[in-house]
Amino acid sequence: QVQFVESGGGLVQPGGSLRLSCAASGLTLDYYAINWFRQAPGMERERVSCVSISDGSTDYADSVKGRFTISRDTAKNTVYLEMSRLTPEDTAVYYCAADLERSRCNVRNSGTYAYWGQGTQVTVSS
Repeated sequence: QVQFVESGGGLVQPGGSLRLSCAASGLTLDYYAINWFRQAPGMERERVSCVSISDGSTDYADSVKGRFTISRDTAKNTVYLEMSRLTPEDTAVYYCAADLERSRCNVRNSGTYAYWGQGTQVTVSS
């Protein structure tokens, strides 16, 4: 059974940083594209970033380029999202997601991905 457990969210001031973790079980990260999505109240779920070992690629939403960095620790089967220079617009629940049919980061549609974590809340506020 595929499961993701996100952690690391919290309250941070504008301009601050956070590191989110996504611990995976039931699948090996080496073979699948692992995504970070976020969803703010009243908004659609948006893909923030993705990492794929199969083609060595990463992908970022324009809104986070240069501020967020995705990485993976295959020994721990965990994906991280380092977030810096946070703004109130980054406030959302952050989820990691994957699908056994997706090894690349070429699809941003949330409906494509079958497996999701429970999410971790990130609130950026002074």
